[in-house]
Amino acid sequence: MAQTRIAVIVGSLRKDSFNHKLALALAQLAPSDFTFESLRIDDLPLYNQDDDANQAPSVKRLKTEIAAADGLLFVTPEYNRSIPGVLKNAIDHASRPYGQSAWAGKPAGVVGISVGAIGTALAQQHLRNILAYLDVPTLGAPEVFLQAKDDLFDDKGHIGNEGSKKFLQGWMDKYVAWVKSHSA
Repeated sequence: MAQTRIAVIVGSLRKDSFNHKLALALAQLAPSDFTFESLRIDDLPLYNQDDDANQAPSVKRLKTEIAAADGLLFVTPEYNRSIPGVLKNAIDHASRPYGQSAWAGKPAGVVGISVGAIGTALAQQHLRNILAYLDVPTLGAPEVFLQAKDDLFDDKGHIGNEGSKKFLQGWMDKYVAWVKSHSA
């Protein structure tokens, strides 16, 4: 059975990031023929167009990992009603130089979690606008705007709340079908 490789891009660098926990928990809901690999974005230099002709090794690594993936999973917090700078920096690096985007054509899912009542709704909308420009087909529905609550994760990092688990399993099922429909 061939493995479907998913590149996971978490927009938070925080050690105890809710979004990192969510990424790991979502991977546990996927079928066994899907493999999720978190991509490192904390070592990328700030994007500077002057460096396009001589990209840093960390940028080349990121682009290679994206190119090798069959799909993308963006898991992002919301900072000041938008996406974190570290995520935008990674997106910019992997989309450059112009015409050499590693993102183009890769099917994606976008989710996020925060302590706020609206989850990461605005960050996700901004991210979807960016991904649309970069020719990344993005799953539209269901949308996942999670609020971090004490019972969401159990002590093993699984989704502990049954209602949330059922909802997220439904999202994962749609995401898997979305990625498969773009791989055919």
